[in-house]
Amino acid sequence: MTHPAPALDLNADLGEGFGRWRLTDDEALLSVVTSANVACGFHAGDPSTMRRVCEQAVARGVRIGAQVSYRDLAGFGRRAMDVPPDELADEITYQIGALRVFARAAGGDVAYVKPHGALYNRAVTDADQANAVVAGVLRAGGRLPVLGLPGSRLLAAAEEAGLPTAAEAFADRAYTAVGTLVPRRQEGAVVTDEEAVVARSVRLARDAAVTALTGEEVAVRARSLCLHGDTPGAAALARRVRAALEAAGVRLEAFA
Repeated sequence: MTHPAPALDLNADLGEGFGRWRLTDDEALLSVVTSANVACGFHAGDPSTMRRVCEQAVARGVRIGAQVSYRDLAGFGRRAMDVPPDELADEITYQIGALRVFARAAGGDVAYVKPHGALYNRAVTDADQANAVVAGVLRAGGRLPVLGLPGSRLLAAAEEAGLPTAAEAFADRAYTAVGTLVPRRQEGAVVTDEEAVVARSVRLARDAAVTALTGEEVAVRARSLCLHGDTPGAAALARRVRAALEAAGVRLEAFA
């Protein structure tokens, strides 16, 4: 059954470089997305990169989000870690505060928070880690919206704390039958076929559904669609996704 397409936000992970190393084509992706998840220095990013991406985002009218992570530069924030909740909450606040300085200097502000990598996936089912993320967001002030997976512990904790939330879908990540993301270590976890990514994007927007890696149909009602920026040709693919969504009558606008 096809549902009327609501407004959809397009987000991408940006600023994921460090020093002389550049990973994402930030400028190109900022011409496509409506929200930018900016690395805050724990899994990627550095002060100059954060400043540059914030300036470019403000100039293009793109919302700035703090992409918070475990402290894991060597593993790009994708390694499982056990961080005490109080310490994790402090590190979340620290990351938001660091990005906020650059966002405000550029004439904008941090508009929302999204965990990255291992922290994102851990907070789907781990109540302690989810609550720690929310505690860190609350301490940063401003009732910042939290972006996360539908049905996750993270969004439940944020809602319980009175924070706005937004559910997120992924066009290029495989889903399990219960609506979680297939772990990256498993074959088929990342969808690499561009035609499939474009088709999945439109279906997620119009039908609020996706086919799981094992064949089941999964309902995924999301306000934001993530376009990964750390894959080859990411900017060109993002442009194709946006064009297909617009052609399908999907209204694109930031959620925060």
